Amino acid sequence: MISRFLTSTSSKANFVELSVAGWAWVALLIFIGILLVVDILVIHRKAHVATPKQALIESAVWVSIGLAFTAVIAIAFGGAAAGEYVSGYLIEQSLSVDNVFVWALILSFYKVPLEYQHRVLFWGIFGALALRATFIFAGLALIEKFTWVLYVFGAFLLYTGFKLMFEGDEEMDPSASRLLRLIRKVVPSSSELDGQKFFTKINARRVATPLFAVLLLVELTDVLFAVDSVPAVLAVSREQFIVFSSNAFAILGLRALYFLFADAHTRFAYLKHGLAVILSFVGLKMLIHEWVNIPTAVSLMVMVLTLAAAVGLSIRADRSKPSASPVD
Repeated sequence: MISRFLTSTSSKANFVELSVAGWAWVALLIFIGILLVVDILVIHRKAHVATPKQALIESAVWVSIGLAFTAVIAIAFGGAAAGEYVSGYLIEQSLSVDNVFVWALILSFYKVPLEYQHRVLFWGIFGALALRATFIFAGLALIEKFTWVLYVFGAFLLYTGFKLMFEGDEEMDPSASRLLRLIRKVVPSSSELDGQKFFTKINARRVATPLFAVLLLVELTDVLFAVDSVPAVLAVSREQFIVFSSNAFAILGLRALYFLFADAHTRFAYLKHGLAVILSFVGLKMLIHEWVNIPTAVSLMVMVLTLAAAVGLSIRADRSKPSASPVD
């Protein structure tokens, strides 16, 4: 029955080609919507500070959901499609780690209380899903119409990878954001928080709270990161359903990942180098795709081994750091 609506074939470019019925898209969006509703109205209905244990459990649940969707892809479309989905999910998940650290910088700079941070990130994720969908469909449309765009994407990812590898860390200064200055000019704003509200009333006038400005800044950072991550995922799949679903499930778990790893940037010293290798690899794959076919299984192996090596080296380096000597 399902096979009449969902089919998979091999394309000339060595990517799967899917025939996805409209009801499958509707079912995916409804499922994502249910997850978001449960998260905001049940699990995080009341503002509270997430404990490390809660963040670990939530992160494990989100990752499990994302990986479990691999089985759905495999049953509906086959192993090749499932491989593309896992590759896309892993790329998006790994590249999003830097996004998490930038969020931590923004939220700490503007002194957003811990109990309100989830609400900001929830709506930030909600907006990110819509933005990513736009990026994905636009990118696929460009590739289909202008094949040379692949070389532009590949060169950009290769450049980004080398820049990430060899240049020093550039600290973001949230106070220098032009977006925030524009918000304050256009939108009447308050300098005081009103719980976890984005808008409040002062002297019968509706104004934006600082949380609204922070939310827009979070959205802006996601746009900037999407410029890297979406072309990277398009290097392992060209199917809208696979690319969007892998991005969506990876993004959904970022809030829990934030509360789990936001303060761990210094403990993962080699993660940046691992991400640089992954970006360079997928960029090179795009550049040579016409002459050399790198199977999805090989791409997946390279990414897993690179991340494992980066995390392993980081943990080893962190343990070898001399501990601070007690003060006499």
